[in-house]
Amino acid sequence: MPPKLPIATLTDLARNRTDDALRRLAALQNASASASQKLDMLLQYRRDYGAQLQTLMAQGMDSAQWRNYQHFLATLDGGIEQQRAAAEQSQARVATGRTDWQHQQRRLNAFETLAERLQRQERAEQARRDQRASDEQASRMCFDRAAQAGNQLEPQ
Repeated sequence: MPPKLPIATLTDLARNRTDDALRRLAALQNASASASQKLDMLLQYRRDYGAQLQTLMAQGMDSAQWRNYQHFLATLDGGIEQQRAAAEQSQARVATGRTDWQHQQRRLNAFETLAERLQRQERAEQARRDQRASDEQASRMCFDRAAQAGNQLEPQ
């Protein structure tokens, strides 16, 4: 087996880094989707409890119950803001992960292009060597035939 060329090693390393960046991006996208789902769930809870408060207020409720609802809704609003911030941070991490993956992909493409160019050059060089060897063999055969023909023409 021929020794591995440095460009092949670099290409393999770039491919591994690209694959790692893609795995990290997938994990970041999953985390972002989860954070967004949690935010949506909290927003739905807020709407439901807000509607429930409106219904109870229309029916009449005592002040202690009203304060409890207000406190709960304020706590829920705080949780919503925290989750909104977490979702935004998660989306920012996805954007960073995507940029990293794209950078790694461009780098891999550059190494693969260079490797292909080197392989084409090597094939062209091998074809020239093969042609040169074929030409030399044909020349020798021609020379040998001429020498044999010359030997047959000479008087013995």
